[in-house]
Amino acid sequence: MDAEKMDENEWKYHGEGNKSLVVSHSQRCVVLRFLKFSPNRNKAPEEILRHLQNIVDFGKHVMKQFFGEKYVHYGEVVQLPLDFVKQLCLKIQSERPESRCDKDLDTLSGYAMCLPNLTRLQTYHFVEHRPILCVEIKPKCGFIPFSSHVSQEIKHKVCRYCMHQHLKVANGKWKRLSKYCPLDLFSGNKQRMHFALKSLLQEAQNNLKIFKNGELIYGCKDDQDSLSDWNELARHLKPFFFPANGMVNGPHCTRTIIKELIHVITMTLLSSTDACRAGNMKTVPISRGRSYCEASAFSKELVRNGKNKMESSGLPRGCLLYKTLQAQMLDMLDIEGLYPLYNRVEQYLEEFPEERSTSQIDGPYNEAFYEKLLDLSTEDDGTEAFAFTKVQQYRVAMTAKDCSIMISLSPCLQDECSAQRPVVLASKSRFTFSVSVLDLDLKPYESIPHQYKLDGKIVNYYLKNVQAKDDPMMSNLFKENEDCTLVLHKV
Repeated sequence: MDAEKMDENEWKYHGEGNKSLVVSHSQRCVVLRFLKFSPNRNKAPEEILRHLQNIVDFGKHVMKQFFGEKYVHYGEVVQLPLDFVKQLCLKIQSERPESRCDKDLDTLSGYAMCLPNLTRLQTYHFVEHRPILCVEIKPKCGFIPFSSHVSQEIKHKVCRYCMHQHLKVANGKWKRLSKYCPLDLFSGNKQRMHFALKSLLQEAQNNLKIFKNGELIYGCKDDQDSLSDWNELARHLKPFFFPANGMVNGPHCTRTIIKELIHVITMTLLSSTDACRAGNMKTVPISRGRSYCEASAFSKELVRNGKNKMESSGLPRGCLLYKTLQAQMLDMLDIEGLYPLYNRVEQYLEEFPEERSTSQIDGPYNEAFYEKLLDLSTEDDGTEAFAFTKVQQYRVAMTAKDCSIMISLSPCLQDECSAQRPVVLASKSRFTFSVSVLDLDLKPYESIPHQYKLDGKIVNYYLKNVQAKDDPMMSNLFKENEDCTLVLHKV
C-alpha cells in the first residue's frame, strides 16, 4: 500500500467496535483499522505501534494454529501520513452512530492495521467482475459449561447466550428476545442449524449481517437500528439464487429464497477448505457435557411435540465451527473456577511486578505463548505457573467466543468449477466461496473481573425472572449426557 498516494475520499466508514474503527477502500479489497480512545487518553505512538503489532502477532502465531492458515487474515501494521488520517477522521465523523462517538479515532500516531476486506474477498481471478454476497455471523459460545466449579445448576442446562438475552432485553439493549441458540448452530445437525440460522435472520441483533458487494443490506447497524425486511432481502438475493428469474414475486418467493440462503450457509459452515487432517490432531477428553440448551426454542418445540431426544450429528473436524468450538473449550474451568486463579496472579504480580513481562500478559504473542496453551491440566497444583496458564487459556477462549465468521459467495458457472475451488450448490445456482474468521484480538487481562461480575448478573437475573416462571417439569424431560472432547492441533 502506497500511503503517500492515498486520497481520503476513496475511503468510507465501514463499521466499528468498542476499541477500533474500520474504513474500506472504494476500489481495492482492503480495509484500514484504527484504534479508538476516550478523549484525553491518547497513547504515545510507540504504544499504539506495540498494541497493533500484538494484534497481528496474536493472529499470526496463536489463532492461526487453532483455525488454520486459510481462515485467519492477520494483516500488517502500516504507517500513514497524519494529514490523511485527520482528513479521513473529519470525513467519516458524520457517518458514525451517535452511541459510538464517545471515543475518538487515533489521529496522532499515524499507525493502523491493513487487512483484506472480507466482505469483498475474491479468491479467484475469474470472479473479479462477479457480484459478491457476504454473510457475517457472530456465533458466540457453542457449549454448556462442564466445570465442577460452576455453582448454579442452571449453567449446566441453559447456555450463556440464551440467559444473557433476557438481561439484554430487560436493560433495553434489544427490543425482542432472539430464538437463536449457539448450541443449535454448533450441533452439526442440519435441522437444528437451519433453525438457528432462520432465528438469526428473524432477529439479527449484532450476530448476523449480510453484505452485497461490500454494502450492508441486512443486519444491525447499531443496537436498535435493525434492517430486517425479508422481502427486501429476497429482492437482493434473487439474482444470486435464481439467475434465470423464473420465480414469481410474493411471500412464497421470499420464503424459498431465504430457505436457499440458509441451505448454502449451512453447507459452507460444514465444509472443510483447510488441509489439516483429523489424524494429525491430538484429542484429549476432558468431561461429559450436553450438546443442547434447555432454553433453546428448538428444544422447547421438541417438548411440545412429545419428544425428549435431542439429535446431534456432530461437526466435521475440518470445518471452521469445529475449530472455533475447539478454541472456545480452552475455558475449562468456567469464569467461576478461573476468577480465584486471576486473584492469585494479581497477588503475585503485586509482589513481583517484573514478572508481568515474563508471563507474557501483555505479549509478545509468539509461538512460545501458543505452546503454553497446550497444557490441558485442570488439577490446581497451587503454583503461579498453573494460574498464569489458565488465565491465558481463558483469554483465548473468550476471543474465540466473540469472533465473527465471514462467508463470501460468488456465482460460479459449471465449467469454471474444479477440485481446487470450493463450490457449494443451490437449487438453481452454484457458488465459489471462502470462509474466514475475524475479530481475533486477544481479550484483555483486565476484563476478567468484569466477566466475573457479568456472569453473576446474567445467572441471577435468569433464575429470578425467567426460570421461576417456567414449567418445573421442563428439566426432567432431558436426561441425555454426551461426551465432550477438546481437540488441540498444530496446522
